Amino acid sequence: MSKRVAVVSGGIGGLGTEICKTLADAGRTVIAADLASRPERVEAFKREIDGRDVHFEALDVADFEACGALVEKVRAAHGSLDILINAAGITRDTTLRKMDRVQWDTVLNINLDGVFNLCRHAVDGMAERGFGRVVNISSVNGQTGQFGQTNYSAAKAGMHGFTMALAREVARKGVTVNSVSPGYCETALVMAMPEEIRNGIVEKVPVGRLGRPDEIARTVAFLTDDGAGFITGANIPVNGGLFMSF
Repeated sequence: MSKRVAVVSGGIGGLGTEICKTLADAGRTVIAADLASRPERVEAFKREIDGRDVHFEALDVADFEACGALVEKVRAAHGSLDILINAAGITRDTTLRKMDRVQWDTVLNINLDGVFNLCRHAVDGMAERGFGRVVNISSVNGQTGQFGQTNYSAAKAGMHGFTMALAREVARKGVTVNSVSPGYCETALVMAMPEEIRNGIVEKVPVGRLGRPDEIARTVAFLTDDGAGFITGANIPVNGGLFMSF
């Protein structure tokens, strides 16, 4: 069997990079799709992947046509697109009373529309081949809500509904669709917080620490394994116990 081919949107971000490395280490050919607007960020990513079978492709996930073009390019170059990880995401935090339309639209366009844009183009090919794995990277704040994040929380909660609905549509085709909801992790965004705020977050986490990007990546690798075909429509929380439910 040829190597499975994975596309990771937001692939050069903190979580995205770790997901790319972990999938490559699991024997996948990986395409990291992300903005190319900061060349130094792309170069740092290329150094970090350290010779792994990971390739960078420029992509704005908010652009429906560009997402279609990327999917076709991957299929033409590698023969298939088997695994899709929707990890692209941004924040534009402020309270709703201060939020303008641009702040709302920008977050929804990237964090939720981007999931539709890539899935819409990728899923048909997966269904036709009888194999596919889709993992949507949501957030604990999509489950609990967060002060100043009506836009972000709405987008991340919307991922869950999207995941469950699409999972039902493609389950008989050998395609699984799941979401992963990370808690607060050791990413550049979280580590840039003032220390007292970060410490306050850690105090609320039962395991007493921030998560590590590799812990999220290992969960993604598990869900995308060939042997994970009986798990679909699920949300896997990886949050150190910050939010518990059943």
